[in-house]
Amino acid sequence: MAPGICHYVFRRDDGQPLPFLPGQFIQVHFQYADGTETKRSYSLATVLEQGSEAATLVEIAVSFVPGGAATALFEGLEVGDSVQASGPFGRFCLMPQDDNRRYLLIATGTGVTPYRSMLPLLEQAIATRGVQVVLLQGARRPEELLYGDEFRAFADRHPDHVRYLPCFSREMPREGSAHAHPDVRRGYVQQCLDSLAPDPGGDIAYLCGNPNMVDAAFQELRDAGLEPRQIRREKYVSSK
Repeated sequence: MAPGICHYVFRRDDGQPLPFLPGQFIQVHFQYADGTETKRSYSLATVLEQGSEAATLVEIAVSFVPGGAATALFEGLEVGDSVQASGPFGRFCLMPQDDNRRYLLIATGTGVTPYRSMLPLLEQAIATRGVQVVLLQGARRPEELLYGDEFRAFADRHPDHVRYLPCFSREMPREGSAHAHPDVRRGYVQQCLDSLAPDPGGDIAYLCGNPNMVDAAFQELRDAGLEPRQIRREKYVSSK
């Protein structure tokens, strides 16, 4: 999907669908070389069909870490191979009781994965209560923008309700390329939050990805007046 990141698709070996809430994650269980048991967590990237609560496909995005044990596991997989996994877990989800006017969805790297899964629920919230959605997605370079085409297509389908803002910290897209449009930002996502005018009276924010970004963006949103209950966080920590 991008340098050092792969998208994997699995099916349960019992043939049953996997019930889950968009934003939840699974844990993949495996062993280190010395036989010690360990596990890694991966947010579900699966996009459920409208009205469905279970998935026939289990999709995740895996970021490779040089020398990482989980990286060795996934790099060695071939079509038809199996992994052991448990779940789903987590509460990084859209809540049925939400009555906010706008969602601020902020992510870096594979932290954008749960937002892909949330797209049908966001579409439903747009249709039923006219909610606004801003997706601010950080990457170093355009080729590292995960699921960017899907998010752009979602914004194009809902131009009055959705803004998609790719944010690049090292390299901007070339003029005329697919990623070159007026809402592209330069820098780190937490530096762009002021331009979104966070509203304590109407916003709920989601932060997912690099822990430093999550902490910095959380503080920016708190400084803007959002209460902790209006800010939902999930940090992605690389492990070997």
